[in-house]
Amino acid sequence: MLPHIGKVDRETFDTMIYPYLGNKDKSVMIGPQHGVDAGVIELTDDLVMVIKEDPTFGMPVIMPFFGWAIVHICASDVACLGVPPRYMTICLMLPPGTEDSVLEMTWKQVHEECEKLGIAIVGGHTGIYPGIGYPLNGGCTMIGIGRKDQITPANNARVGDRLIITKGPAIEAVGILAYQAEKALREKLGKGLLNKAKKMMMEMTVVKDALTAAPYAHAMHDATEGGLLNGVAEMAIASRIGVTVYEDKIVVPEEVEAVCRYFAIDPLISISEGTLIIAAPPERTPRMIKELEKNGISAFDIGEFTASGHIFVRRDGKREELKPVKVDPFWAAYFSTLQG
Repeated sequence: MLPHIGKVDRETFDTMIYPYLGNKDKSVMIGPQHGVDAGVIELTDDLVMVIKEDPTFGMPVIMPFFGWAIVHICASDVACLGVPPRYMTICLMLPPGTEDSVLEMTWKQVHEECEKLGIAIVGGHTGIYPGIGYPLNGGCTMIGIGRKDQITPANNARVGDRLIITKGPAIEAVGILAYQAEKALREKLGKGLLNKAKKMMMEMTVVKDALTAAPYAHAMHDATEGGLLNGVAEMAIASRIGVTVYEDKIVVPEEVEAVCRYFAIDPLISISEGTLIIAAPPERTPRMIKELEKNGISAFDIGEFTASGHIFVRRDGKREELKPVKVDPFWAAYFSTLQG
């Protein structure tokens, strides 16, 4: 059964999509896989092209940052494979009645962020279409060119690797909800904590995280729908190995804990674009964490990849099976803010 909202789950992907991928081409090194951020195409004996397609839903609360989000959300998935994003195309779809200022603001942000990240916009489509409630990035394609020995796909974690994350959980959920329910949260949490939560909106990127960590990593993955624990499970399953995650090693910032508690959602399984999950050999991990922190990115060692078993160890020592998340609790929280 298809989900009510959000990305399709692994079962749907594996049965309805994965068996039907068009023509088989030997140049495709990494094709569509659930839990793998981008595809990889062999260009020469040494060079590869990393390519990613992503939509961006222009919900009202994100509109002031819409162009920024389009670029960073898609660029993050290319960077997760260890390659800097270089080229972009975009399909921008607008509802009838969209004001000129909305397109001007969005496009200026797209241009500015691409310029900062060294990305050339090489094509796309922009148009007005009925049946769309909000502006929609119907598909941004991001491309990077790199060496084969650079790539760090999510399915390349190895037994013995340390499990590292950046920033913490529920970044996207908290950033969006802090703006969406600003009035109620200000009354409940106070202005200071709310402002810290709102700042997480601009943390919804792992471009810098991934390009900093890449020289030390075997595999990287951006925690999106289903949050941190879902991302870890996806990486282990894609790599066909086990993993053990320790709850007491996961640092949950005060503002994240407060917003998630207000909405009664679990921060460990709530959408977290901006949290980078890394598999790295133990001997490289301390240097990698140091480099990340030198670049202003907090990083935490929260577990290890193992030969078998997907285990989540609770703070009290109880061991649970780590399973993919079927429904991200963020969506119910978000839509509850639209009622009334």
